[in-house]
Amino acid sequence: MIDLNEMTLEELKKHQKDVSKAIESYEERALKAARAEMDAIARQHGFTFDQILAKAPAIGRKPVAPKYANPADKTQTWTGRGRKPKWVVAALADGKTLEDLSI
Repeated sequence: MIDLNEMTLEELKKHQKDVSKAIESYEERALKAARAEMDAIARQHGFTFDQILAKAPAIGRKPVAPKYANPADKTQTWTGRGRKPKWVVAALADGKTLEDLSI
């Protein structure tokens, strides 16, 4: 085992660089191995892994239709999710309701 306490700063920095390179190399090798395993499984089912990825549904949220529009500029819309746009905040401060801004 290496005794780090006995090394000079220069030796420690060299080992640090070597370890960083080894970590990068390991991650690349592990990724290649995982890809090869997935390719093999896909081939067992008569597909390529790329075919499976192309057919996989996209992960994430589906787009939501806007519910509110800026009366002064109808191109500015908001779905009602997330942070309120400035124009919504301003309209509410002016006494309007979200129902007034409904599309």
